Amino acid sequence: MFKYLAAAAAAVVLALPAHARVEAFPASFHVQMVQTNGTSLHVRVGGHGPAVVLLHGFGDTGDMWAPLAAVLVKDHTVIVPDLRGMGLSAHPDTGYTKKNQALDIAGVMDALQVQKADLVTHDIGNMVGYALAAQYPARVARWAVIDAPLPGIGNWDNIIRSPLLWHFNFRGPDEERLVKGRERIYLDRFWNELSGNPGRIDEQTRRHYARLYARQHAIHDAFEQFGAFQQDAADNKSLLANGGKLAMPVLAIGAEKSFGTGMADELRFAASNVTGAIVPNSGHWIMEENPQATLELVTQFLAK
Repeated sequence: MFKYLAAAAAAVVLALPAHARVEAFPASFHVQMVQTNGTSLHVRVGGHGPAVVLLHGFGDTGDMWAPLAAVLVKDHTVIVPDLRGMGLSAHPDTGYTKKNQALDIAGVMDALQVQKADLVTHDIGNMVGYALAAQYPARVARWAVIDAPLPGIGNWDNIIRSPLLWHFNFRGPDEERLVKGRERIYLDRFWNELSGNPGRIDEQTRRHYARLYARQHAIHDAFEQFGAFQQDAADNKSLLANGGKLAMPVLAIGAEKSFGTGMADELRFAASNVTGAIVPNSGHWIMEENPQATLELVTQFLAK
């Protein structure tokens, strides 16, 4: 797994022309604040047909999924929340374990009268997605999981020793003081070092997300996402031990210059029906670096 992470760091010197911008969701989508599990989530909803839930991770918000949502909305009900404490969702003081955030998403589905959905996730969204699928396996039909490991599962204890992941333990009041007003500098580190080609994450994209992470409490709550990892690991080990491996079809997508084939290797510890896939010419930021390949892999999987 380290060789995939190291490849991303080595590629930081490559800067190709901008590849993707943050797009608006189609006009057919509406936005609502959904009251769920003691908080409020900012949720984009559009379309008709089988439901699909798209979950983002750190460094992004649900805005990352606009190109995919524009395709899926033609024949799906597309549900795109901002996770607890991120984007335009509310900022509660507690509740950042992924097991609890899965209850947030189950509550969104309940509010929208969606009993079962396909699931597409990236980064921290993967962790919420696993907790959702493990707690409510009958509510997840298929899961496309993209380029981040699951706490406590598989090679987690080795993966988190990578120096690229120092930010997992970077949190606290002094750390927040260091980052306050410098959110763009902090986020640039992730976009640059974890991408295959930093130039593909253009200035408009960087400014867009930096503004969202500069909102009051946003960085604090992002740190809380990482701060919950120890409990997430314990929760996931318990979920796996008690419920066994997930049975629904899983597409484990690794970015070529990040987790690569290791993504499928990791998911096979948690699921029994796993197919692997690669987003070529991309580091971790798949929707910014190679959105077209990502769209093709996800839509083909959901069409099966």
